[in-house]
Amino acid sequence: MQTQATSRQEQAARAGIVWIKLAVLYLLIGVALGIAMGASRDFTLRPVHAHVNLLGWTTLALSGIIYTLFPQAGTTLLARVHFWLLNLALPVMMGSLAYVLSTGDASVVAMLVIAEITAAISIVALAANIFMNLQVSKDVAGECQPDKKAAAA
Repeated sequence: MQTQATSRQEQAARAGIVWIKLAVLYLLIGVALGIAMGASRDFTLRPVHAHVNLLGWTTLALSGIIYTLFPQAGTTLLARVHFWLLNLALPVMMGSLAYVLSTGDASVVAMLVIAEITAAISIVALAANIFMNLQVSKDVAGECQPDKKAAAA
């Protein structure tokens, strides 16, 4: 029979895996964009490249690791808000920024701004979640304690 803590850890681990797999997709996109810019010697989209790598690859990967290691944070409403807001905002933000930079057409700037604000709110949710819920769980704390019987032997 699983304990509630074990079930929660498994749920957080599954969620963490989703975060990390999405992060790797952004890494592949960032690398492909970097190669394309280098090959063409056109670096117009370097802000898109930087944001895909930073918000996509780095932020999602670190979030996945944090939420896996600290399941009490990874299974909260704040974690879900962080996930959905960031993953809805990032493609819109990158697409509209790429469009503006490539064409000079500012007609999508409002959409870009809304996506940027949405991404920023997701980062605030991450920060709030970390400050409110990141703590050593009793299960983890117990595993970190040396075995008194083994130490006495």
